[in-house]
Formats: sequence, C-alpha cells, structure tokens
Amino acid sequence: MALKIIDGNEVFRIFSMEECISVMRQALIDTAQKRSVQYLRKAVFLPESKILGFMPAYLDEQYFGAKIITVFKSNLGTKYPSHQGYVMLFDSMHGVPLALVDGYAITKIRTGAVSAVATDLLARKDAGRFAFLGAGEQARSHLEAFRLVRKVEELAVYDINPDYANAYAEEVKEKYDIPIKVASCARDAVTGADVITTITTSREPLVELADVEAGAHINAVGACTPRESEIAPELVAVSKFFGDNQESVFNESGDFLNPLKAGLIGEGHYRGDLGALLSGEIAGREMKDEITLFEALGLAVEDVAAARFVYEKTLKV
Repeated sequence: MALKIIDGNEVFRIFSMEECISVMRQALIDTAQKRSVQYLRKAVFLPESKILGFMPAYLDEQYFGAKIITVFKSNLGTKYPSHQGYVMLFDSMHGVPLALVDGYAITKIRTGAVSAVATDLLARKDAGRFAFLGAGEQARSHLEAFRLVRKVEELAVYDINPDYANAYAEEVKEKYDIPIKVASCARDAVTGADVITTITTSREPLVELADVEAGAHINAVGACTPRESEIAPELVAVSKFFGDNQESVFNESGDFLNPLKAGLIGEGHYRGDLGALLSGEIAGREMKDEITLFEALGLAVEDVAAARFVYEKTLKV
C-alpha cells in the first residue's frame, strides 16, 4: 500500500470542527478507559528556545502513530507557523506506514476542539462572555469551536501585539458579527469573563486571581513545558483543576508544577482527566461560583485519532 500524504489544505477541506469535537470526545474516553495508550512526549530543546517534539500514541488494534513537530516561537510575525510537522499513521498489525498528515492543520483544529469539549463540560451553561489572551491562529480555531458548545455573546481579546488583536477583531466582526473588545491588557480582557482562554507564548503568568470572577472557567492552552506558565499560582490554588492527561500534567505543566513546588497545592489538587469527566467517573462543576480550570497540554492520542479520521475519510472519496 502506497504511503498517503495529506497536506494541510486537504485536512482543512474535509475535517470540520464539529467532526473534530466528536473525534476528540471519543479519543479522550478511549484513553481514560485504557483502550488507547498515551505516552509522554519527547521534547528536544534546540538552540534559541526552539523545540523538536516527538509525540507517540497507540490507538487500537488498527492504528498507532506519532506527531513529529517543530515549535519555533520565533516564527511569530513571519509567514511561517510556529508549529509545523506531520502526524505519521501506522497499521497496528504489521507496522506499515499508512499516511503522513499535515501536523499544523491537525494541531490547529484539534486544539480548539479539545478546549470546546472542556468548556462544554466545565463552564456554566449560561456562559456567554468570552475572553482570549492571544490573537493568533488558535484564537480563530477556538472561537469556531466554542460557538458549537455555547452561545458566544461577547468577546474580549488581548495580544501583546495590538496589531494582531485589532486584525482579529475585524475578522470576528465581519465573519460572526459578535461584539468584540480589544483590551489594553490581560486584566482588562479577563475581567467579567465567563470563559477565559489563554493561547499565548508567555513564560510568566498573565491571569491573576483578583481579576477572575467567581464561576469562571479557564482553558490554559499556551504553556506546555515546566518552564512556562500562564496562570498565577494563587489562582490555580483556588480552582478545580482538570487536565487532558495526569501524567502529562505532572511532568510538563508549569501551571500545575509551580504552585505545587511553592506548597500552595498538593498532588491531590489535580481532580482528573477530561476523559474521566466524559465517561462520568469523576464530577466536574458542582457549584455555580466555582472556578474551573482545564490544563491543555495537547496529547499524541488526539493527534493520531484526528489523523486516523482524516485518513479514513480520504479512503471513501
């Protein structure tokens, strides 16, 4: 069987956000119930804070695979994406390479989809005021995803580069006709928000406890190494903290590890994985005024499940 190469344009054409949300729900449940195996990613730190990542996962008796991706934050503001690579899909029976699927497209779609799954599970049902810290590609993906699980009534956006935030606001007005405010700082963006999503490259916390209202839900998406953090430790300490995978959180999440090292929380502060929430093994939001937090590190099982869906869809065309 010839190796199938599926480029980004094809992924965006055939893989809708609605489909991806459904695929992510099942992938997270399968992982929680041990039908799929999620392995820790391997990050090779290159000069100038650049990263080469290797993310393997075993889905089932049919498929396994890995995403190999570069993270070059220095690409921000250039014509090149910060995340580039491929998801390689293999046949589980004989180890045959089946497909190379564009990793940038898969990552863009599935990251917003997973945050939407978390928001659907943890945000208040009446949540309508959204705030984004970061106005890059993930702000676009996340808004598309959130509109499938909640009515987005208002949106505030802050970016360290005001030009990005202003351009994003114009796109939102034209495409969705949603009231949007370009905030002057992170505090201005998150104040009064029901759902806060951090999708930045910041290494230091941007969201402080004093700025977050009771009952808010937070998706912490941007920080994905122990050296990075977007959420203040004091805010983490009062939140109900969930993640995509416990092993990943305890090894890779600066948002969790920093308050843990400071003695503000214990290991038991971690409530559980999104997959366990989906399968009803653990409780999510129990009171209206709780602050819930989802730490999204991005899982190989999500990438490989998305690649499988795309690959199988191409076989039907």
